[in-house]
Amino acid sequence: MATLDGGRLGVTSYGDLDAPGERRVLVVGGAFITALIYRPFALRLSQALGAGWAVDVFDRRGRGKSSEQPPNYAMATEIADVAAVLRETGARNLFGHSLGGAVVLNAVQAFQGLDGDGTSVDPDLVPDRLAVYDPAINIEGSLNASWMRECVRQIEAGHPGRALAVMHRGQQRTATLSRVPAPLLAGLLAAATRTPFGRAARKLVTSGTGELLAALEEVESVEDFAGLPTNTRFMAGARSASYFQETARQLHAAVRGSTYTESPDGLHGSVPAAVTELVDDIAAYFRD
Repeated sequence: MATLDGGRLGVTSYGDLDAPGERRVLVVGGAFITALIYRPFALRLSQALGAGWAVDVFDRRGRGKSSEQPPNYAMATEIADVAAVLRETGARNLFGHSLGGAVVLNAVQAFQGLDGDGTSVDPDLVPDRLAVYDPAINIEGSLNASWMRECVRQIEAGHPGRALAVMHRGQQRTATLSRVPAPLLAGLLAAATRTPFGRAARKLVTSGTGELLAALEEVESVEDFAGLPTNTRFMAGARSASYFQETARQLHAAVRGSTYTESPDGLHGSVPAAVTELVDDIAAYFRD
């Protein structure tokens, strides 16, 4: 589908393709991940929701079947793209994972006229139900995003392996990789970028770092999100990095009427991995 700024978004739907808007869930994925990676989750979620439901997933800019990030790329680009897909599919339910969680929360704020420059205000796009899992938002400077500038510098210098090493250390999400000496990790990842899969990974590193900078360099307050819909569901994995649990709990405390739930065995990657316990919980929220 085409965007207002001349871009292109690849959208894939699962389940009942003719499902009405109130029985459609739009999934917004995290950084460095294509819509194809969310295929197992989308299939499993559509099955858990039951007959007459559909799950829509789209490639955000710079990956998969979507066009590159525009020169003036910012969070406003992401918000406009979410709005475009909601209008195209008619989906009345929103789910965001990781950085996708930050995107949907900022998008709904914009639709309500609570954030942005006013160009995305559209009350009709405010979802009936909104849920996020491990939202990646820089609340009160809780996330040190300084490593991202170094990651960008290494990419621009033509050192994708070093950039990936910086990224993994900065994210501190993968315990095994975080203990690997940086020079060794850089060498391993640089070798990987010479394969077809690695070249795709290099593209994702470039776009993913750009969107992380757009989303996480801006320090936000939980009060900024206090006007979100009262039926918002904040979710976190009990085995995810503690940052995600703390962020979700703080947002829940700020949004009156919202709910918070923790997946006992949940990891940050449990969404694309389609862990049954988590998928069933998400389906129950949207369906019931």
